[in-house]
Amino acid sequence: MAALAYEETYLYRLRHSAAHLMAQALTELYPGIKLAIGPPIENGFYYDVDSPVTIREEDLAKIESRMKELSKLDQRIVRQVASNREEARTKILEEATLGQGPEVAEYKLLLLEAVPEGEEVSFYDQQRTDRAGTLHRFIDLCRGPHVDSTKEIKHFKLMSIAGAYWRGDAKNKQLTRIYGTAFETAEELEKYLYNLEEAKKRDHRILGRELGLFMFSPRVGTGLPLWLPKGAMLRDTMTTFMKEEQMKRGYEPVVTPHIANIKLYEKSGHVITFREKMFPFMEDEEKETFILKPMNCPFHIEIYQSQMRSYRDLPVRYAEFGTVYRYEQSGEVTGILRARGFTQDDAHLFVRPDQLLEEFIGVVDLMKTVLNKLGLTEFRARLGTKDPTSSKYIGHDDNWTAATEAIEQACQKIGMEYFVSPGDAAFYGPKLDLIIKDALGRDWQMGTVQVDYSLPERFELEYIGEDSKPHRPVMIHRAPFGSLERMIGLLTEQYAGAFPFWLAPTQIAVLPIADRHIEYATELTKSLKLDHKYRVHLDDRRETLGKKIRENQLQKVPYMLIIGDRDIENGTVGVRSREEGDLGAMSLAGFLDRVKE
Repeated sequence: MAALAYEETYLYRLRHSAAHLMAQALTELYPGIKLAIGPPIENGFYYDVDSPVTIREEDLAKIESRMKELSKLDQRIVRQVASNREEARTKILEEATLGQGPEVAEYKLLLLEAVPEGEEVSFYDQQRTDRAGTLHRFIDLCRGPHVDSTKEIKHFKLMSIAGAYWRGDAKNKQLTRIYGTAFETAEELEKYLYNLEEAKKRDHRILGRELGLFMFSPRVGTGLPLWLPKGAMLRDTMTTFMKEEQMKRGYEPVVTPHIANIKLYEKSGHVITFREKMFPFMEDEEKETFILKPMNCPFHIEIYQSQMRSYRDLPVRYAEFGTVYRYEQSGEVTGILRARGFTQDDAHLFVRPDQLLEEFIGVVDLMKTVLNKLGLTEFRARLGTKDPTSSKYIGHDDNWTAATEAIEQACQKIGMEYFVSPGDAAFYGPKLDLIIKDALGRDWQMGTVQVDYSLPERFELEYIGEDSKPHRPVMIHRAPFGSLERMIGLLTEQYAGAFPFWLAPTQIAVLPIADRHIEYATELTKSLKLDHKYRVHLDDRRETLGKKIRENQLQKVPYMLIIGDRDIENGTVGVRSREEGDLGAMSLAGFLDRVKE
């Protein structure tokens, strides 16, 4: 069953109308202002304007106040359609400018020119009649959709101001972009604003540094994280967990290089469709061109193709924690959530067509198992399909149809709701992405699974069928984590650095009270590490116990074991929990039983 896409929801229309309400307020407060575009976005809306005066952050309260006044006027929002281009142009010049002169219509006229011939040109008219019977109107060129009246726009907040180039081109004039958000209820708005403040406290870039997980160095380069011992331990824990789950499900490990001859990626089509994300090409002394790999899949295809396959050999499941490199613009890099070098928990399945449904369901089951283990239990599915107007895709239409139908059938069979997002497919096939909602209600696109008929065809992959004839396999691409970096960044913010016990880089800190307790504490630490396989830190610094407790609490260590005279005499440990505080003395066996639970 397909769920509604955001663009089809009432919230989307509400935010779109809030953008127009802001535009109306701006035209009243700043005569001569030129309106550009004002769409709804994921968490709100914005409007780009060319203002005759500088609009500052401190002006947002004034703009918001006027928006509230206009909202209460209960202006009807009426859709109008121009019968032809000349009528649309006239409407922009005469009505949408509120009589301020043709120069304020500059960007709207440019937008009109960009509308394809034959496509409907619509306007939205916010209109009201005052007590004297005078009609007041604000008309804006817009595709829509919108709500019916401004009185529906009650719960909104203007958030920030930024610069934005017209049409996103740095060669064009820089406009002022004003961001806002809107919700259906006051409670939803209040929660969103609270979560924004909470998100600042949970910023993975700050916590990553404070907890000693990772760092960045300008001498290494933008978007290239250096993993510190605790962060490396966290990566290893997650990698071990995933490898064990994959082994249970019949995956085989492979390892591939970090660079490859460009011919491999010309064959796959990446050089054409993905070139802007590739780092500059390198040439060796023999004039062969190499690139840093942006994807692992062509390597796995080469391994599959290295020997003849029988229908009995399929499915073949290759898995690799492969590090890839993609040139993200420096402004787009966001800590480890969006880096230039990252490691994917990548796997590629080569299956017979009759195995596709079962294997796809198996991959989705693995992804759900992984998310549940990580405590990410709230998610929805997005089916990314081909944009029929784009030329970036490869492969035949009938293969795309078959792949899309396979994903839809799998979702229906396991009862997973999904929404369709045209244009979000990979260039070689449709995909199912899991959109995770975190503790603050934010959406993150994480795990992905893709069905691909195109690359097997481009590489002429085969297996010998039961009829002794060659047949073409289907590929499934999947990455439950998405990438280790992105998932660790999400988990750091999800748990505010207080990772669950099984995942915490340091699970237990042993704190001897005085020097005479260090020998016993050292033996205890060795036993917990070697005999029980826990990640343990011995804090034997010559500091007060209070300072050790505070600092280990700040490091968000799940348990502290405090060792004093009485503990050595009685064979106990003083247990302190990150969440519950002082739990008192207990036997080591009792503590271990508690941890195992």
